[in-house]
Amino acid sequence: MEDTILTLITFFPTIGVLLLLMVPKERHDSIKAVALIISFVTMLLSFMLWSMFDPMANGMQLEVNLPWIVSFGIHYHMGIDGISLVLIVMTTILSVLSILSSWRSITKGVKGFFISMLLLETGMLGVFCALDLFMFYVFWEVMLVPMYFLIGVWGGPRRIYAAIKFVLFTMFGSLLMLVAILYILFQYQAFSGEYSFDMIKLLSMPIPYREQLWLFGAFALAFAIKVPLWPFHTWLPDAHVEAPTAGSVILAGVLLKMGTYGFLRICLPMFPDATMTYLPYICVLSLIAIIYGALVAMVQKDVKSLVAFSSVSHMGFVMLGIFALNFQGLQGAVLQMINHGISTGALFLLVGMIYERRHTRMISEFGGLAKVMPFFAAVFMIITLSSIGLPLTNGFVGEFLILLGVFKANSLYGIIATSGVILSACYMLWMYQRVIFGKVTKPENEKLNDLSWREKLIMVPLVLLVFGIGIYPQPLLERIEPAVKQVLQHVSRAQTVRLDERYQIQKVVHQSENPTRAMSGLTQGDEACLR
Repeated sequence: MEDTILTLITFFPTIGVLLLLMVPKERHDSIKAVALIISFVTMLLSFMLWSMFDPMANGMQLEVNLPWIVSFGIHYHMGIDGISLVLIVMTTILSVLSILSSWRSITKGVKGFFISMLLLETGMLGVFCALDLFMFYVFWEVMLVPMYFLIGVWGGPRRIYAAIKFVLFTMFGSLLMLVAILYILFQYQAFSGEYSFDMIKLLSMPIPYREQLWLFGAFALAFAIKVPLWPFHTWLPDAHVEAPTAGSVILAGVLLKMGTYGFLRICLPMFPDATMTYLPYICVLSLIAIIYGALVAMVQKDVKSLVAFSSVSHMGFVMLGIFALNFQGLQGAVLQMINHGISTGALFLLVGMIYERRHTRMISEFGGLAKVMPFFAAVFMIITLSSIGLPLTNGFVGEFLILLGVFKANSLYGIIATSGVILSACYMLWMYQRVIFGKVTKPENEKLNDLSWREKLIMVPLVLLVFGIGIYPQPLLERIEPAVKQVLQHVSRAQTVRLDERYQIQKVVHQSENPTRAMSGLTQGDEACLR
């Protein structure tokens, strides 16, 4: 079972696609049932994966490595560490809830919608399992197609514009990443005499400093667009607002995390010298994202648009935690990736529920919902407090660790980031007050139905996760810890090598009879070491 569990989890949704192809398109209930069962079984398999994972072990676990296209060094290589594990489990949970949330809202093209959802799940799970750069790129591109259709076919009035914008932004970054992958392939062939896309093998290859700068830039741009990091964020609000509820949940809960996951899996360990060079610039962009996203969210009139811009701010926290480059910051960043997926995914689900009742998302159209929808108001309050990081909720643990790491790395960055926490409380609580409290001023709101049993079934697990992680995050933290330490070891090992090289170069220069001539003979890499 250990040799097949990752393959089974990744491709089980694709089996569901094959089953759906045999179901007549008129049988909507059968199509929905098949999609729900397939996604639910995939979730159970991810729980099994959780139980099989050894939280104390270092390195990749449950690996499978089979030759695929041998002449180009392409292998079917999959494996996970703690970071991959928690993201896989979150993906399968959100996929089940997204499919369940679409039970009544999707009435046209039902078969195509659920096929797209299952294909999207396979693409996302493949990204988190792949240890071969070729496979990583294939899965990265696979998820683009179903998300394009989810937005473009089942989205809002401006769905075509939003879908095309999403594809253009993502493909631009992906093409640069492809060029970088091919360059690394040929460099490794020159270094070792063989072709290989194996991420673990590629870590052993020494990459000159200037080449690291270019390669890091190519990968980082692709990942920054996906995060999205300011100023590459402009596709996100349009995609979120126009996407159907399930699309928004998956987009915020999982797809954005693929960008931060790429930084952790590829950029930091593979290009550590370039990481140190780009670090201050990415930290500044992350701080801008935190403040900018919060300020823009504060003036939004559409609830869904407000939540979309809040994602820009929250993902800025994740990026800042990653590039604090210390244990607390990195661990907090990974945990906050999970927390953001839970909290923001839940917010989009709640917004979708009131949209199904009122067919509007404008804040001014609501007010006083606590009187007519008390269960909805209570759940909305819990998720809102989770989003702003109230103690005993999941959001607090992640933000606290990130801020702890950031203050440890740079106190000024920590002070600026803390102001983002305050702004988050301002726009979220203000939005909640206008939607939930006060008098019922619109006649249409007086007879709204509270959450149905299906909607409660969707929201209760997320509420339990909010409090479960907030009160006892240890099961997540202990599985994340070895992987985070390994990322830091790759970066620190490169720094140690650079310091040793710097010492040797300085020693040669000082012992030379003509130091000026010795300095003029240095290579660009030697000069970089001295800098």
